Amino acid sequence: MRRRLIQSTLAVVLVVIAVFGVSLVIVETRTISNSAQERVESEAVRLASIVDSRLFGAQQVDAEVLRKQVTQGRYYAVIRIPGESPIEVGTKPAGDVISATAPGEEGETVTVQEPRSSVTREVGRTLLIIALVALLAVVAAVLLAVRQANRLASPLTDLAETAERLGSGDPRPRHKRYGVPELDRVADVLDGSAERIARMLTAERRLAADASHQLRTPLTALSMRLEEITLTDDPDTVKEEATIALTQVERLTDVVERLLTNSRDPRTGSAVSFDLDEVIQQQLAEWRPAYRSAGRAIVSSGKRHLRAVGTPGAVAQVLAALIENSLMHGGGTVALRTRVTGNQAVIEVTDEGPGIPAELGARIFERAISGRNSTGIGLAVARDLAEADGGRLEMLQTKPPIFGLFLSRTPLHKAEDDEEPTVR
Repeated sequence: MRRRLIQSTLAVVLVVIAVFGVSLVIVETRTISNSAQERVESEAVRLASIVDSRLFGAQQVDAEVLRKQVTQGRYYAVIRIPGESPIEVGTKPAGDVISATAPGEEGETVTVQEPRSSVTREVGRTLLIIALVALLAVVAAVLLAVRQANRLASPLTDLAETAERLGSGDPRPRHKRYGVPELDRVADVLDGSAERIARMLTAERRLAADASHQLRTPLTALSMRLEEITLTDDPDTVKEEATIALTQVERLTDVVERLLTNSRDPRTGSAVSFDLDEVIQQQLAEWRPAYRSAGRAIVSSGKRHLRAVGTPGAVAQVLAALIENSLMHGGGTVALRTRVTGNQAVIEVTDEGPGIPAELGARIFERAISGRNSTGIGLAVARDLAEADGGRLEMLQTKPPIFGLFLSRTPLHKAEDDEEPTVR
């Protein structure tokens, strides 16, 4: 591209020089020739007036007197006076000459000649100047073409490298502009594409991490149920465990659908009015085997028959994340307590463990933030799910740890206004 730009610019300049240079040479040659002819004619008229004045004053007219009036070395003059011999002044030029004759009032004639070689030399000097100017124009054109070619070719090379990086999976935008509107437009489009690709890749990686984290617990619970089925011969126990396993499969399906929905549009939801007791009881049944294996207990208390507005599957996933967090990082009995504050239903999850380090504070909900060797994804996903469902998840206390899930609720019945703390 650089070579093409340089060649095209140089071709344009050469065409301009050829068109205007030749015309200028012709005009200047004619101008110089005409000027030389006018000079010779003017010189002849001047000498004729001098001869007239001397003849009229009866003064002597000879070569010695006229030699002082003629420019030495440039002109050759011949004065012809009637009845006298011709008077020659200067050296007669050889070769082609420029000649002019002027008559006098006393009948004399003055002929002045100039060698045409002097005109040729003047034309040559003029042509040399024009050639130097043309050469300077060509050099300037080449330098300008090289600069312009670099200004256009270098950005295109950068844009090609940016596109190649995008194709190789490096979506970092360069935010580099070149001062050329068309190229800057292409750079804007590439940077916008890079940012969109980066968001897509981030979303895909986040979905993969969330899916692996959120599916691990349901799969573990399902695996435990299937192991219990293989270890028993009691048909009733097999039926009961199979029913629970099917319920867990349905929840697993709901987890997958919820993750896919949030990855496409976190604001998309299917909020309904549901009974919190059912979600809490389902979580208790699912997590009791794991807590029993760890020698711990999980209980619930607080208001009963509370109804909340949200997606039951999403609320179950949030509670599962909190319960799993208490199982991995907490200690003692884990308690789920329901209460009412204003027009919100609150589910508190607490345990008897050492709590959350003070240096973590509210950062506990950030991704990759963990008090121990874990992924740091669970609580972040739980908060995202809660917010996408119209609620919010907060850490109410660090020692002992208390997490609160706040959900909008429907108007309460009078029976709900009485506190009924129970253990279920």
